Formats: sequence, C-alpha cells, structure tokens
Amino acid sequence: MKLMLTPFLLLMIIGMAGTGCKSSKQIQTVMQGPDTASAAIKPVPAIDSAAVVATINDRITNYQINFEWFASKIKVDYTDIYKKNTNANAFIKIKKNELIWVSLTGALGIEGFRAILTPDSVILMDKLEKTVSRRSISSISEIINLPVNFYAVQDLIMGNVVFFDKGVSSYRYVDGNLLALSIGEYFKHLLTVDTTANKLISSKLDDIDETRNRTAFIKFDGYDQSAGVNFSTVREISVAEKSKLDIKLEFKQFEFNTPQSFPFNIPKSYREK
Repeated sequence: MKLMLTPFLLLMIIGMAGTGCKSSKQIQTVMQGPDTASAAIKPVPAIDSAAVVATINDRITNYQINFEWFASKIKVDYTDIYKKNTNANAFIKIKKNELIWVSLTGALGIEGFRAILTPDSVILMDKLEKTVSRRSISSISEIINLPVNFYAVQDLIMGNVVFFDKGVSSYRYVDGNLLALSIGEYFKHLLTVDTTANKLISSKLDDIDETRNRTAFIKFDGYDQSAGVNFSTVREISVAEKSKLDIKLEFKQFEFNTPQSFPFNIPKSYREK
C-alpha cells in the first residue's frame, strides 16, 4: 500500500498548488535554496496593518473553488527517484466533505487500484494482487509525513490553497501578481497569484525544520472556465527531500455538481492486508 499510495497521494496532497514569463523566472529563483521562501521575500516590508492582512486573506479566499459534486479523468505522469517515468489514468469522484472515490488504470487500460477516502478512513483495493487494505485517514499523514487530512486532499484535487496560515508575514506585488508569504507550524509558504486574471500561479513550500530540507513546488496552468469555475487543468508538482519526485496532472475531463455513484464492491475472494 505504501509504494502505491505514496506517488498517487503526493500528486493530490502536496500537492499540491505560471503562465507569465517574469513570474516563471521569479519562481525558479525561489527554488534555488533550502530556505527559498523567506529568501525571495526578504526585500518586502513586514505587514503592519490588520486591514492589509484582511484584504490579502480575502483575495486568497476568493480563489477557492466551492462545489458539491466533482468528477474527472486525469492523465498522470510520474517520474520517480530513479528517473523512471510511469503513465496512468486516474478517475476521481467527490461528494464534498463526505467521500472521495479513486480508480487508477495503467497504460494498457487495466484497472490496478480502487480507493475510497472518507473523513475517517481509507479503503484500498489492489485489483492485481486481489487484496484490500483498510486504514485510518491519519495513515496518509504517516505515509508522506505531512499533516494532511481528508479536507486537505479534497482541496488539493480542486486546486485550492492549503497550508497557508492567515498570519501573513510579508507580501509584495510584481507585475500584477501578488506574492504572499505565510509562516506556519510546518511550512513557509510562498503563494503567487495573478490578481488580474484571478488565478493561482504557483505554490512553494519549505519545511520549517531546515534539517529536513524538504520542499514542494506546484505550478498551476491550463485554466478552463467552461464549467463556470476558474479551474486549473494542468498541475506540475515537484517534491524534494533526500530525492526528487516529479508529477504532472492533466485533467482531461471534468464536471461539477452532477450527482455521482461510487461503485466499490469488494469480492469475497479478496484477502485483507
């Protein structure tokens, strides 16, 4: 379960969340060192107004996608620490705040895994090995060593902001983009948003614990408003600690607020793992 869930949940959890040339160059600079989030924001004066903080928080909140139902087919490209590339299709269905259903299909069209996530639990069917695993939702945190829960996974799939505490430390505007730094319990989070087009550009997280040198960078692109929301259909995720993982998600099909079914029948022949 660990080997399978690690890459797939990373793409949903770290998961986490640019199109402009100047912004892209700026973010590349941000990624150069272990303490890059604070380094990039050093020239920015500290916020000294509660009104400014409230305005920035409101602006970031406006980028959150609200929904009741969601369904999507996602092309997943995953490059592991050995530079091996794996392609798969993920099918995801969500009933907000209640259930996330995931089916993972390989390049040959064979379904390998099916999973159900609720606010309390994770059930995974390995359809190749004919096994079923049942875990608490907290096991996700243990697997990837991040303080995540069901709601964080849900937000990451949507492309919503996570791990961004409201205690904004500093900010600045560059070419119409807002760069805001939040220092939380676990991460320094540098968020870049396009205030003109009303969309997220990138999310850069550095671990507060500098001895871990753990970083994550998410680039949001391919925005589509056909479903009535400004939805990022292309996500590029890089996660680095002792090694580097690269994940690309392309949302090929998606729909909002259409009731879904969640088939999950466990054959009696499957053994518990």
